[in-house]
Amino acid sequence: MMALLQRVSEASVKVEGAVVGQIGAGLLVLLCAEKSDTEAVAERLLSKMLKLRIFSDAAGKMNWSVQDVAGGLLVVSQFTLAADVTAGNRPSFTQAAAPEDGRRLYEHFVAQAKKAHPVVQTGRFAADMKVTLINDGPVTIPMRMSA
Repeated sequence: MMALLQRVSEASVKVEGAVVGQIGAGLLVLLCAEKSDTEAVAERLLSKMLKLRIFSDAAGKMNWSVQDVAGGLLVVSQFTLAADVTAGNRPSFTQAAAPEDGRRLYEHFVAQAKKAHPVVQTGRFAADMKVTLINDGPVTIPMRMSA
């Protein structure tokens, strides 16, 4: 399972012109399930993400996690993170989980996030979404967990 974390001052996602999720300071999480992923992999990724010290302390050093700063999570499904661009000019997405598996793992990740963290918002799985963010730093961290 892959995630691209962006530390944000604020972020939102719209579907058909309507805001479906938004947060203030926290993490925008672009999330991709791959073929071999399981619920256990999703849980490990979430656990690591919530503890990752990428928020600045009073001295400006990255010492605090999203939990430490009570930041929000905006979780957006994004199968295109699985793009393979090694051959030709059209990305291949063969490593992305099948849509039904991707939805199941995305929903599991979100459900576990809501149990573990007080502020969790989402996009809409498989929708055409418009994501707006103010990247703080900028800080962008790629993460990958596998079985």
